[in-house]
Amino acid sequence: MNVESTKVNNRNENILKTTQRNLVTDKVRKTVLENGLTILTKEVHSAPVVTVQVWYKVGSRNEEPGVNGIAHQLEHMMFKGTKNRPIQFGRLFSALGSDSNAFTSYDQTAYYNTAERDKLNALLELEADRMENALIDAEQLANEKRVVISELQGYENDPEYRLSQAVLRAVFPKHPYGLPIGGTKADVEKFQVQQLQKYYQEFYSPDNAILVIVGDFDTAKTLTAVKEIFGKIQKKDRQDTGNQEDTETLRHGDTGNMFDNFSASSSLVLREPGANALLYTVYPLPAANHPDVPALDVMDYILTEGRNSRLYQALVESGLATDLTGYVTSLREGGWYELSVTAASDRGLKKIDSVMQKAIAHLAQTGVTKAELNRAQAQLEANVILENRDITSQAMLLGNNETTTGDYSYTDSYLAAIREVTVQDVQRVANKYLQQKARTIGFFEPSRIQAENNSNAKPSSTQASENFSSGSTKLSGEVAKYLPVVDVTTTPVTSTLPQQFTLPNNLRVLLLPDRSTPTVTLSGNIKAGAEFDPADKAGLASLVAENLMNGTKIRDVHTLANILDERGASLDFDTYREGVEIEGKSLAGDLPILLQILGDVVKNATFPAKELELSRHQALTDLKQELDDPAEVAQRTFIQTLYPQNHPLHSFPTQKSLRQIRRQDVIDFKEKHYRPDTIVLTLVGDFAPDQVRSLITAEFGTWQVSGEAPKLQYPTVKTPDKIIRVNPVLPGKTQVVTVLGNTGIKRQDPRYYAALILNQILGGDTLSSRLGTEIRDRQGLTYGIYSSFQAGKNLGMFLIEMQTAPEDTNRAIDSTRKLIAEIHQQGVSVEELETAKRNAIGNYNVSLANPEDLSSRILMNEVYGLDKEELRSFTSKIAAVTLEQVSRAARELLHPDKIVVVTAGSSVTAKKNIR
Repeated sequence: MNVESTKVNNRNENILKTTQRNLVTDKVRKTVLENGLTILTKEVHSAPVVTVQVWYKVGSRNEEPGVNGIAHQLEHMMFKGTKNRPIQFGRLFSALGSDSNAFTSYDQTAYYNTAERDKLNALLELEADRMENALIDAEQLANEKRVVISELQGYENDPEYRLSQAVLRAVFPKHPYGLPIGGTKADVEKFQVQQLQKYYQEFYSPDNAILVIVGDFDTAKTLTAVKEIFGKIQKKDRQDTGNQEDTETLRHGDTGNMFDNFSASSSLVLREPGANALLYTVYPLPAANHPDVPALDVMDYILTEGRNSRLYQALVESGLATDLTGYVTSLREGGWYELSVTAASDRGLKKIDSVMQKAIAHLAQTGVTKAELNRAQAQLEANVILENRDITSQAMLLGNNETTTGDYSYTDSYLAAIREVTVQDVQRVANKYLQQKARTIGFFEPSRIQAENNSNAKPSSTQASENFSSGSTKLSGEVAKYLPVVDVTTTPVTSTLPQQFTLPNNLRVLLLPDRSTPTVTLSGNIKAGAEFDPADKAGLASLVAENLMNGTKIRDVHTLANILDERGASLDFDTYREGVEIEGKSLAGDLPILLQILGDVVKNATFPAKELELSRHQALTDLKQELDDPAEVAQRTFIQTLYPQNHPLHSFPTQKSLRQIRRQDVIDFKEKHYRPDTIVLTLVGDFAPDQVRSLITAEFGTWQVSGEAPKLQYPTVKTPDKIIRVNPVLPGKTQVVTVLGNTGIKRQDPRYYAALILNQILGGDTLSSRLGTEIRDRQGLTYGIYSSFQAGKNLGMFLIEMQTAPEDTNRAIDSTRKLIAEIHQQGVSVEELETAKRNAIGNYNVSLANPEDLSSRILMNEVYGLDKEELRSFTSKIAAVTLEQVSRAARELLHPDKIVVVTAGSSVTAKKNIR
């Protein structure tokens, strides 16, 4: 090890020892009100934003067959309004500019909101209101049950979901952990209002809730407000349901006879329509507080995390499998270790199982090395820092700790235990828990492999002629009526612009120091995207990017992986149409190493034949999966229908095109497109700009290329002159995904800001938009419906995506087109305009408080050729959007009778007289 590496490691050891507690659980204050409400507060003043979360200690663990999914159904109903505010709460959160959502899990149901700091009291009022006064009525429930069933059937489209649920039911035949969190269609259909109201009264009580507040606020003032707002809520009369475990039991992970709820070793096989063969195996484990959990996590990382892990090398590098994941699930009353494997197309599942069992047995018999242990410990510890840099994630960790283990500071003791794990501990837990007799294994064997072309359906067209002027769905003054009083003034998240410099070879760099956490975020863009793929070798650009980390002139694939893994750092490349995204993150002390690896792979990648062939097989397997996914097929078909064959957007990888790519094609593409003058780098984090500039100059400054970078001319594509419908059919799918739309605008189009506001009003939020209010809330036809203007440097699309049951699809399409026509003809209201602008500004400011979002914003502003002030001036440009600009954008950009409509999944007959 050289001196520089020693210094880096020493600095990071100090970071790990002194900052992990400060990042998450230090300076947290716990308060319990007289009504039993637990409050966790943590001040973080790095940005003027705050997150408010309410965690209820109820989840699918509190259910039984017959009422499976009721906790999840209740979560949905909590957005339907209260006695005081009979309005969709999503509309209120949207008006506050809050990033709000909710989820149900095994042990808890959580509601989370992140907004500008001046919205804190308003968020508290809304959460207190629905804790006490939720409006659960029969009509709303009937619609929302359809929404939930749509959600569940969307999950059922995925073979991996179906397999995992079948295995977990076998593992937990006597415990609710074996039930699907979202429930089953059969149970959801039978839910009655009285059942939901009973669960609400039983579990949505302050003494069963945790309020978590993290961000830029004053603790004393906020606690006073919380006591005033929440303190008056009375405890509800609740029966003893067994979910209030003794605190000491929780703290020590004593699950009593919990293992009696596990089944003995078993196996099952699903033979159903799908794309790839899958293996999913589960080993029962103890609860989250059990002292073996840290060693089990270390064991998992040694087995499955990264290119140097045991099972990756045994299964993926051998060519038996194309994907492998492992995960330790640790819950209140038990847990499990899961291993999921996607088989290579020409290899059997039984062989994979045999090899996997041998690798596990070898670890149990011979143990692990000190190097493997150190690497796993570093990865786990760094992961805690890197995944909890924003306030929403920090609050999530506190809420999960408190509801799962009974101790918000659990992460402290967990990390301390991680550092104390020994090689003997890893071998011990492997022998104790990974016994073949304890596991349950499931195999998914596709009964029908999807063909290259998923549909024989040809585009059909119909002409719309109906007048859509009646039945306005414009929103009234409800939002203003029910919105809590709030100071709507906003505070910019950042007033500092990044420093920018360009090397003599034209590589561009933007730097923004941020000392709030001892980490660094690296974002980059290379002008080497799929737009440059030859028509007969589609997938080439992606194959190049996927193989950059597979070896260089001075480092092989395992050395590259190990350098990053032993520091808990990451560096990834992802191809899209207009470029290749670079995403990296590390502890601050490892920035020199991160830059060295980046420079090495983009300059010196050698594309070894073995690794390249493995990547090709993985791409072919991924392609099969994509062609079995209704959402992917709908997107692909939509684009290929909208853009002609001579357009750079038209081509997508096929089995034939991937097989035609040769190693020399990869080398030539890299040499042609990976150049300093096609690269932009952005760094945000804990560094000194002068030092980073020196590092980048040393690493990239001598990189020289000849000639000019390749350029591409996009041909003009007109909006369709009629409705074009396509219906790719995928066997075995219970839900249909519809994508409809037309060509759009580029990022530099002067209408861009008005288009953003227009989109927010139409379908930017599935809970608050016109589309969401009508298609989801009122008609209950879909779990989610969204619209978007996808504006790039050289391309633009407007599209709407939704998921529906086949029998509801045409109705949903008709209603969607009606809303498009209405807003096209009549424009928007003043209230909609102002609400959408507040939402856009609030969400923008919240996003800049997240280092990864901030780094990406800085990067893409430069890639799109925007003014350097854009980072700071975006909100003022949104605030300046007028009613006339939005209405004009609606007239010019929305065309209900000139669109492509793709429905992928089950067969849906297009109505020839579409209106």
